[in-house]
This record gives sequence, structure tokens and C-alpha cells, in this order.
Amino acid sequence: MDIQSNDKIERVLGIYSKLINGYIVNKLEEAKNYGVNERSIQRDIDDIRRFMDRDSIENGIINTVIYDRTQKGYRLEQIYNMKLSNSEILAICKILLDSRAFTKDEMTDMLDKLITWCVPKANQKRVKELISNEEYHYIEPRHKTKFIETMWDIGQAVNECRYIEIDYCRTKDKQVVHRKVQPVAVMFSEYYFYLTAFIDDDNVRKDFDVINDTFPTIYRIDRIKSLKVLDERFHIPYSSRFEEGEFRKRIQFMYGGELKKVKFKYSGTDIDAILDRLPTAKILDEDNGVYTVSAEVFGKGIDMWLRSQGDRVCVL
Repeated sequence: MDIQSNDKIERVLGIYSKLINGYIVNKLEEAKNYGVNERSIQRDIDDIRRFMDRDSIENGIINTVIYDRTQKGYRLEQIYNMKLSNSEILAICKILLDSRAFTKDEMTDMLDKLITWCVPKANQKRVKELISNEEYHYIEPRHKTKFIETMWDIGQAVNECRYIEIDYCRTKDKQVVHRKVQPVAVMFSEYYFYLTAFIDDDNVRKDFDVINDTFPTIYRIDRIKSLKVLDERFHIPYSSRFEEGEFRKRIQFMYGGELKKVKFKYSGTDIDAILDRLPTAKILDEDNGVYTVSAEVFGKGIDMWLRSQGDRVCVL
């Protein structure tokens, strides 16, 4: 290695050391310090930038060298950490596995991609070991339907306020029915993804338990046999827009129905589990560990849930 190359390496390493230790690098000062012109220092800084770009792919932390006008020099700035921590990726993988929402092939593919692209390479083996047993014994949903692309198309229609036409296999009689609807949300609950939509057709809605325009209809996405996104658009005024978050607080088990209030006594051991299950729930009274609770909910699902609690719940 010639002297000139050795000088450049020492110069680049010296500048890099200053940057990672939080110092400001002034081109003129560094040029005088190393006996070179400012263009050489600029090339050194550009080399450091390129190195950091390549290094970010491996360690997941994106750093860059920026010019700070107030300090009249260059400094190091971390833009963001694009990799997930070990604990974060483990939590996400566990939630995915517990959802049991996808086929085994889809689940394996998503887990591999998450770990490969979101975890630093040095930690990937450990994360894979922590989920390997659960992944091996993963039980896919009985419908065995791959619907991710359909779900994306529905999401696009929601975003663009486009009508969709679907052929849907009903749960109650397994009949396939044709519907034209206004899609307003995609939601997930206990193993399944759902389309929430409004039906315009009065001839269809006349057989429903609830005909009020403010109550949406719910469809399991894996039961959609065909989907067509139409060019026709619908308009919902901002003041009347569908509040997905508010709807989520008030619906149980994704059964449709009207909005209603329930009140019950709970004598179980964990009131927090009740309050987490029913986000709108409020404790009205407590007497010797027996809580009187009220909640606002959509649909008939709440009736199923209340019955499932046995003698811990008494409906008032």
C-alpha cells in the first residue's frame, strides 16, 4: 500500500471517528489538519456516506452525514432504525401465529420475510428458534382459503370509495348470494378477516333483522367467492363517515345487529379481562368483588359472549 493510500485511510477513519463520537466536522479545519484541500475532505465524507448506506442493510440502523448550517460543519444523524428489536419481532411473530388467520404456507412465508428483513442477521437464528416449535405445530384455518390479494383489493376500494360486487357464501345455509355494496372497512377478529359494508338494495335489506342505514353488514372475507371492484363511486359526507375505531369498540364476535346497551353483574376474578373484552364497558358499582357493569355494543354477539361466562355473569 502506498503512502498516499495509507494517508487517505487514516484521514477517513479519523473523520469517521469524530462523526460517530458526536463531533462537528468542518471541511476547512480538516483540510488544514491533514494538509489536503477541501475537495479531498468532501470526497472522504461522501465515502463515509456510501459506507453507512451499505452498512445499514446489515445492521438495520440508517445513519447519514448531514451539513448543519448553524454549526457550520457536518455531523452524524440517525434517521431511523429500520430493524425490529428481538423482543418486538418475537411479539409480532407470536401474535401472527396465535391469530391462525392464514394457511400454513402463507404463515411460514410471512414469518420468514419478517425475520429476514426486520431482524439483524446476527439475531435471526435465535428468533427462529424461539418460534420454531409453534410454527411446526401451526394449525391452519379449516377454510384453507388464500384471500390476501382479495383483502388488498377491498382495501383499495374502501380507500377510493368504489362500489364492489361480491358472490358470497352465506354461513346459515351455504347458499352463494350476489351483493353490490359500499365497502367501508376491513377488520380482524378471532381467526377471521371481515368486510364491513353497506347495502343499497332495499329488496335485499328487507329480510334483514336490522334495516337501519347506519348499521353495516359484515362479511367474512374468506367466504367471498368472487370480487369485482366497480368504477362507480359512492359518497359519504365526512360528518357521516364510518368510524371504524368506534365500531370496533362496540362489536363482539363480528355478528351484525343494532346498537344497544347491556348491564350485568360480574363475580369472576379478573374484571380487567371484562373491561378489555368490552372497550365501552364502565363499572357502575362494586360490592364485595361483585361488579355491576354497563356497555354499549353492536349486534347479537354480545349475547353469545355473556352466556359463555356461565355463573360469573348475571344479566340485569
